[in-house]
Amino acid sequence: MKVHLRVARPTDNLQEIVKFYRDGLGFEIIDSFEDHAGFDGVMLGHKELDYHLEFTHRRGYTSGRAPTKENLLVLYLPNKSEWEEAVKRMEECGYKAAGSENPYWDVRGKTFEDADGYRVVLQQAPWASLPKACACPG
Repeated sequence: MKVHLRVARPTDNLQEIVKFYRDGLGFEIIDSFEDHAGFDGVMLGHKELDYHLEFTHRRGYTSGRAPTKENLLVLYLPNKSEWEEAVKRMEECGYKAAGSENPYWDVRGKTFEDADGYRVVLQQAPWASLPKACACPG
């Protein structure tokens, strides 16, 4: 089964969020809309990948900030030079690494916080799924 994943969340800072994910993290705007039933939104991703992010703002409402510093989006970048380029791009856009609440992410990664307090970890490691801890029924 082929699945395309969209992660969607509201924001009170749509323009700053677009700058963070597009200019800082290198995502592309793949679609956007204005005043769709009172919502504005932008979808960011990469055309060749099976996921994208959607950020929406509902006019006249307040969405608030991330509930904790452990609300993370982790991007695994196994190639060291690509990871270094990604970190450099974030820093050149004016974003400073924020120490992670969980020290695990600081060992091989850098954590950056967006305008809503949600954090993105640039992890310099390949994703490797862990062995199953238990057998699931069925």
